[in-house]
Amino acid sequence: MTAKRKTRKFNPFNCGVTHFLNLIGGKWKIMIIYAISNDYNRFSVLQKAIPQISKQMLVNQLKELEEDKVIKRKIYPEMPPKVEYTVTDYGLSLMPIIAVIQEWGQKDLKTLQDCEIPNPIQRNTPA
Repeated sequence: MTAKRKTRKFNPFNCGVTHFLNLIGGKWKIMIIYAISNDYNRFSVLQKAIPQISKQMLVNQLKELEEDKVIKRKIYPEMPPKVEYTVTDYGLSLMPIIAVIQEWGQKDLKTLQDCEIPNPIQRNTPA
């Protein structure tokens, strides 16, 4: 039984942002695309590069990215079977967007490190 994505075609207002998020939204897809574009192109290598992702989630995300033509899977006819993933031209068109997201994230992390954010749980109690 194959699970169907509920959000793939959900876009009631024909919104570009919704379309983008339907395509590569979620916790793992951008990381997977980025890893494959940097030659982490085998399943086991992706698992090592993103150790927090479960095996089943990685399988599902790779299938969805392949269905959406963001990545391409090549199976080599050897034993044991060898599979490699590459980012398609369509997927490469996402790389400038991913680069901007990465740049923003790095700046924001630095900003958070530079300013001390008080812990809202800590209370000043008289001694």
